[in-house]
Amino acid sequence: MLRDLGPVTRQQLQQHLGLSRATLVERLDVLARHRLVTTVGLRASSGGRPAQLLAVDRTSRVAVVGAVGATLVSVGVADLRGTVLAERTERLPPGHTPDDVLPWLLDTARDQLRTLGRQGDLAAAGLAVPGQIDQRTGISVMPPTMTAWRDQPLRTPLAEGLSVDVQLENDANALAYGEYLAADAPRATVLGVSVGSGIGAGVVIGGRPHRGATGCAGEIGHIRIEDREERCTCGRHGCVAALASGTALVRRLRFDGVRTIPDVIRRVSTGEQFASDLAHEAGRLVGTVLATVVTILNPDLVRVGGEIGSLPPFLAGLTSTLREQAHEVAARGLDIGPAVLGERAQLVGLAGLAAEAVLAPAAVDRLAAG
Repeated sequence: MLRDLGPVTRQQLQQHLGLSRATLVERLDVLARHRLVTTVGLRASSGGRPAQLLAVDRTSRVAVVGAVGATLVSVGVADLRGTVLAERTERLPPGHTPDDVLPWLLDTARDQLRTLGRQGDLAAAGLAVPGQIDQRTGISVMPPTMTAWRDQPLRTPLAEGLSVDVQLENDANALAYGEYLAADAPRATVLGVSVGSGIGAGVVIGGRPHRGATGCAGEIGHIRIEDREERCTCGRHGCVAALASGTALVRRLRFDGVRTIPDVIRRVSTGEQFASDLAHEAGRLVGTVLATVVTILNPDLVRVGGEIGSLPPFLAGLTSTLREQAHEVAARGLDIGPAVLGERAQLVGLAGLAAEAVLAPAAVDRLAAG
């Protein structure tokens, strides 16, 4: 309620919640002791003492946030507003495993907390990975670009290493939630698209990531294109990711000496025509798929990120095709653009989700229980 109403008095809170004064005082005391609520001023009254204004304290506590992809890992510390206070990104070797990455992530996060002097302020952690996540067990189910991470526990090693609750999220959902927070439009529906080694989409509806019945909502990279037989990393043929991802562009440019996604980025960034044309073509293909998604979801915003998704020719191809092929009414006024948070979108989204978890009624009940 404090999150939704903004600064309010105790009396206003009591009226909105319908709690007894004793219960309200008890819960506010719990939140204050854990530095999750603070006094931000006074409200003048017609008589008697001015009433204190209370608000969520989003700066006294912090979260460790990390994002792991097929080629990159990022880890940082952010406050509960989503402000990233420290960040480090490294390239990963092909075929990396959780045993390769998670210990480094934990060590780096501890170093960042120590450098910031915030070891005692840690309230939660969040991790984003590609593919599906079993939210009940905390296991990575099916990351098609990271086969060594399939059926691997993620929540438990991080929770044990940091001694806090851990939020797990699909990478595109984390990007979409970060962009939702950046838009500062609580009622907005946001479609986030991440294009790097693979392709994925995430959607925020009603202020929450939409994961779907089995956790695979947004897996647009594995929609099959008719009459195409290129083999995908998921084992099938003709998937969008096999045709338009960074992995696909590397394959198509291999004859010209390209071996990695950074090679593709360099070719496009320096204006090499063939590489730029391929990126534009890939964007058009993804735009064709997104036209259906946009027509079904009718979002307010489409935000595109990832190493390939942020390339201007790719984004131009995606945008023009999406506007051409989506339903006219769905496309009318649709805001399409690059992720405004850039490479930090996932980390900011994770910080926001961590804040939601820390301030959830069940979490406050656990704090009150001791």
